[in-house]
Amino acid sequence: MYLWQRFTRFFGLRRLKSPVAGSLSPLTLGRSLRLLKRPISLFLVGIGLSLAIASCSPSSTTEGESTSGGEAASGPVELTLVSYAVTQAAYEQIIPLFTEQWKAEHDGQEVIFDQSYGGSGSQTRAVIDGLEADVVALALALDTKKIEEAGLIESGWEEEAPNGSIVHTSVAALVTRDGNPKAVQGWQDLTKEDVAVITANPKTSGGARWNFLALWGAINQTGGDDAAALDYVTQVYGNAPVLPKDAREATDVFFKQGQGDVLINYENEVLLAKLNGEELPYVIPDVNISIDNPITVVDANVDKHGTREVAEAFVQFLFTPEAQREFAKVGFRPVEESVKAEVANDYPEIKTLFTVDDFGGWDEIQAKFFDDGAVFDQIQAGA
Repeated sequence: MYLWQRFTRFFGLRRLKSPVAGSLSPLTLGRSLRLLKRPISLFLVGIGLSLAIASCSPSSTTEGESTSGGEAASGPVELTLVSYAVTQAAYEQIIPLFTEQWKAEHDGQEVIFDQSYGGSGSQTRAVIDGLEADVVALALALDTKKIEEAGLIESGWEEEAPNGSIVHTSVAALVTRDGNPKAVQGWQDLTKEDVAVITANPKTSGGARWNFLALWGAINQTGGDDAAALDYVTQVYGNAPVLPKDAREATDVFFKQGQGDVLINYENEVLLAKLNGEELPYVIPDVNISIDNPITVVDANVDKHGTREVAEAFVQFLFTPEAQREFAKVGFRPVEESVKAEVANDYPEIKTLFTVDDFGGWDEIQAKFFDDGAVFDQIQAGA
């Protein structure tokens, strides 16, 4: 058994117990199978090293040594969660649920969370620049992929948690002034000459890219071609007096500065505002995009900190009914089926719901719409 442990550690395998199933973690299994593709020469070297180490090592684990991922059961574990701003209300409720469960199942071991919240794009840059997140929960997979490209997250992370690692969703919402004086009922009204639209700049705001795709899809996912979509989206951005750098600044422009007639926002944000006592007039278009929010561990950091087991357990916990209910309470659409059924009446049905896959995925979206000289730059040049 000791030789097997040395062999698996050399090749990057980790025998972890899933907090849900009590068996080999699906996150670890998928990663381990990919890592076993190393050359056979490494295999032979690994066996030699394992035999040599086994011959001069004690046969039993020393007192206090962890056998399952780096944490000694007697000491507390610190975990850093980096997420985007509007998730904070949910995580403040979810984290105590998880820590209580972990403590009960791991001989009283405490998990201490360090939490960081901010704009998804700025949080992404912070992690790349050295903020040592163990878990990242960002607004869009494109931000997570940037961390992957920086070498901090292993490829294939989308397959390592339920639902393609999408932990909750939302849709676009059109927030209007009190009484909706411009009679905005849907996407088609955003091109009216007397309607000023507030949305962030998708070149600088990850969240604003959802807005752009919602606008584009309102045409090309309902029978229109790209030429018609380009004409429509150009008109909408022509009605935008400013393009704030991020979603938070766009909200300030609309509410604090009083600019615009319509703010393109997200359903979860207006529902959270309602929970906090602010009744915002809004419309949910029945042609809409599924705003899918991913979760994953940051491999380089969990391995550095010795926190992989607890980090993966936390990610798995977020897909349980207990955690999904907390996301639903603050306006996110849950992905767990039983909770989706529980709250179905709280969310309007979307007749035509499209996803990033309908645009070819984030790599194709980035190249077509947001790279330098791509569609959005052309729209701005025309405007």
